[in-house]
Amino acid sequence: MSYDALQEVYDAQLLKKMYYYIVLTRSLENKISYICHSQNSKSPMIIGKGYLSTGQEAISVGACLALEDGDWLAPSHRDIGGMMVRGLTLEQIFLQYFCRVTSPTAGRDGNVHLGDTSKHILSFISHMGSIIAAGLGVAAAIQYREEKNVVLACFGDGASSQGVIHESMNYASVFKMPMVFVVNNNRYAISTSTKNQMAIENIAERAAGYGMPGVVVDGNHVTEVYQAVKKAVEAARAGNGPSLIECKTMRMCGHGTHDPANYVPKQELEEWKQKDPMTWFQNELLQSQVMKSDDIKSIQDQIDHEIEEAIEKARLAPVPQGEDLLRER
Repeated sequence: MSYDALQEVYDAQLLKKMYYYIVLTRSLENKISYICHSQNSKSPMIIGKGYLSTGQEAISVGACLALEDGDWLAPSHRDIGGMMVRGLTLEQIFLQYFCRVTSPTAGRDGNVHLGDTSKHILSFISHMGSIIAAGLGVAAAIQYREEKNVVLACFGDGASSQGVIHESMNYASVFKMPMVFVVNNNRYAISTSTKNQMAIENIAERAAGYGMPGVVVDGNHVTEVYQAVKKAVEAARAGNGPSLIECKTMRMCGHGTHDPANYVPKQELEEWKQKDPMTWFQNELLQSQVMKSDDIKSIQDQIDHEIEEAIEKARLAPVPQGEDLLRER
C-alpha cells in the first residue's frame, strides 16, 4: 500500500504507534522468555511461567488502539500488548513477573494475573472465559449509568467453548450491552487444535445465533484488526449492541514458556512464520515510506533501553514479607 493510500485511512502517528506497541510487546516477551529459560532455578527472578503472545501481537494492539480513554478492557492472558496500550508500564509488568511487593498485585500473584482499574483494565482470571462475565458486569454498570463507554472483552478459541462465553454473548445481545467481543483464534487451545474443538470453520459464525454481527479478520494485520474493532466499538457506543470479531492467527510459541509445542506440525509453523505480524507491518511501513530504516532502528533501540531500565528497577524492588501479604491493600 502506498503512503497516500495509507494516509487516506490512517494518521501517520497512529501507524507509528501501532508499530511501536507491536515491537514493544515482542521485545518484552522475548526478554521474559529469555529470563525464564536462562535464570538460576534455585534463585529465580521469575517464579512460575511466562505466557506470551508471540505472533499474535497485532490483535491486542490493534484492538486496544481502537478504544477511547473511558473504555474498559477485559483481557485474556495474551493481551499484555493491549494492556500497555491502555497504560500499563514495563516496570509494572516486570514487578509483577518478579513478584515484588510494589507490583500491581503487591507480590501476591505473578506473570499475567494482573490488571489496573485506574487504567480501566480488569484483572485477568485464570479460569478461561470468566473474564467475559466480569466485563459484562462492567458493561451493565455503564449502561445503567447511561455512560458512553464500551467494554472490549477478549478470549481465545479454547475459551470460546466455555458456557460462560455463550451465556455472556447471549445476554449482551439481548440487552444491547456496550461490548465488543474479540476472539483470538490462534489455532491451539493449549495443545488441542481447532479442528478438534469445533465443527464450524469460523467461530464468528456463532454470532448469528446470538443476533449480533460477526466478522472474521486477518489477526496478523494490525490495520485490519483496528478497522474491524473500531467499527464495532462505534456501533456499541451508539447503543446498537455488541459484535463478535474473530481474529485468525497462529501462536508462534508454546502455551507457556514451559511448553515446547511439539504437537504443532513443523510445516504449519513454517507457513505462519512467513506471516509474522511484526515483519509484515514493518515492510508495509517501509514500502509506503511512512517510516525509514533509521526510524525502525531508533524505535528498537529505544525499546531495548526501556526494557533494561524497567528490569533493573523491578529487580531492585523489595520482595513481600509475611506482614505485607496479610496487610489490606
